[in-house]
Amino acid sequence: MSEIPKPVVVLVRAQLGQNIGKAARAMLNFGLTEMRLVAPRDGWPNPEAGPAASGADVVLADARVFDTVADAVADCGQVFASTVRRRDLVMPVVGPDAMADSITASAARSAILFGPERSGLETEDVALANAIVTVPINPEFGSLNLAQAVILLAYEWSRRSSLAQPPAKELEPPAPHAELEGLVGHFEQELEKAGYFHPPSRTQATKNTLRTIFTKASWSSREVKAVRGIIRALVNPRRTQD
Repeated sequence: MSEIPKPVVVLVRAQLGQNIGKAARAMLNFGLTEMRLVAPRDGWPNPEAGPAASGADVVLADARVFDTVADAVADCGQVFASTVRRRDLVMPVVGPDAMADSITASAARSAILFGPERSGLETEDVALANAIVTVPINPEFGSLNLAQAVILLAYEWSRRSSLAQPPAKELEPPAPHAELEGLVGHFEQELEKAGYFHPPSRTQATKNTLRTIFTKASWSSREVKAVRGIIRALVNPRRTQD
């Protein structure tokens, strides 16, 4: 898969260095590296950001500081304002999936705005965006911290990216039906010896249940052999030497 456009993450008037570091960590988890800071409350660089980033130092090292939101997004063709608050603004409101689709489809640079921890984005900040992006959230408790908001939207973008995935282990082919029949027959034989089928009137129903259990599990030949080995070990346990 070819490389798709990566959005810029813009933290507007972030209050705590720790939260900036946690946001950087969230970004790098999902392949985003360009952070822009607008008037961070405690200045920049902030010594508390590094430890909180847990190794996402490349994001912090390259972070750029701007005086205003307008300056921070001046080179961006589309801007999304992350907020759950209602606004007196007439603009599109999209979900994370639609936002990610739009970023992926656009050749222009995109930015996602995140507001201060306590108050979120101001109306003036949101007015600079092309659309509001909002995460479906409990209306009775709509409180997301900064890193949580970043990670949710970064994750949605990453689903369209070429991030490395753990190699899938090739599944074993299912065992031939004859092997499953052998397993079922083996079980039934030993259960008969143990007097498991009682009362006699329920024997066939119980056998049908056992057959269903073993035929719907998609056993491989290796697994069938392993289970039959277990049966043999239970029926004829090895004697331990004193």
